Amino acid sequence: MLDTTNQFSLYQKKILLGITGGIAAYKTPELVRALIKEGATVQVVMTQSATQFVTPTTLQAVSGLPVYISQWDNRISNGMPHIELSRDADLILIAPASADFMAKHSLGLADDLLSTLCLARGHEVDGAIKDCPLVMVPAMNRQMWEHAATQRSVERLVKDGVTLLGPASGAQACGEVGMGRMLEPFEILDGVIAFFQPKLLKGLRVLITAGPTYEPIDPVRGVTNLSSGKMGFAIAKAALESGAEVHLVSGPVSLPTPLEFTGKVNRTNVQTAKEMMHVVANSPCDVFFSVAAVADWTIKNRQAQKIKKTSEQSSPILEFELNPDILATIAQSSINQRPFCVGFAAESENIEAYAQQKRIKKNIPMLIANHGPSTFGQDSNQVSIIDELGIFPVEETNKLAIARVIVAELAKRLRP
Repeated sequence: MLDTTNQFSLYQKKILLGITGGIAAYKTPELVRALIKEGATVQVVMTQSATQFVTPTTLQAVSGLPVYISQWDNRISNGMPHIELSRDADLILIAPASADFMAKHSLGLADDLLSTLCLARGHEVDGAIKDCPLVMVPAMNRQMWEHAATQRSVERLVKDGVTLLGPASGAQACGEVGMGRMLEPFEILDGVIAFFQPKLLKGLRVLITAGPTYEPIDPVRGVTNLSSGKMGFAIAKAALESGAEVHLVSGPVSLPTPLEFTGKVNRTNVQTAKEMMHVVANSPCDVFFSVAAVADWTIKNRQAQKIKKTSEQSSPILEFELNPDILATIAQSSINQRPFCVGFAAESENIEAYAQQKRIKKNIPMLIANHGPSTFGQDSNQVSIIDELGIFPVEETNKLAIARVIVAELAKRLRP
């Protein structure tokens, strides 16, 4: 049984949250609670201007730890809070990161506790002091974000290895609309969790199909299935966390695009199996996850207008024809163009035996046997990973945790 323990948490991670002056600071208590809920310990350090927007008392209450503001704070025994505070941190997260703070750090300027701490940041790894990772979440007016000086700061920060999350586009406190809005706490949480995931698929292009397809009978009726798309979207999120560039081809579902703010995911919405086949066939990739529950048949005699029901009329006769087999088509590509194909099979009986037969028939290296239909639409799942070496059950748990296990097992086979 493959283990999924702590696949979706920040268990035992120590995060130093730096808060700078900006109206978006009002979101930070919610962010602290979200990080703690995922298992992290959060130490807050604020600039003096940040205290104009949210109080240290509030942040101390939600974090359970004292909040630091001054580099002269005598609660640190050696008088060096700018050194000591980062030494046991796994990550320094600046949210919100103002234009002023980003510019200062990009130039190596330091005149308060938080800016000095970021320059002196380090944490102990195997007895040695190494740079503590630094993530900034920009938040400012759209004109401030678009200003050439801010963009120069961004270039310098990225060149120096600082990770930026966002900003997003949307309504701002000033009443304007545009880029510069800080990500919401749940998005920052997703970004932090993704930051800690091993980059097992870095540099690879991953194509994923997800959800059901819908085959119209007439303009208001159609044939579909019970797929919610949740497993495919979880695979997409796990692949993004692992450093891949993801193209997500989705049937009709209402799920939000995973980690959209990273800019590394391209989503194409389709309806029918033929539409999905067209997109997949024209999307080069290194890895193909065929997760979608594609309709086996389409309606050959589709009607242009709604079929009317009358008391004299018998039931309409529907003519079916086979849809293209997307997975088999991609798996039969020429050797030079063929991606590593991972199929999914939802069975109601003899799950592993039928899935192994399907893997061999379609000539693919890996197949995931979905223990459906009881898990359709649910947030949890139970699967088995099947390849030429055997059958490897994964314990029932959250679909994202399972997706991370699948990605890790895939990486072992791609890059032994």
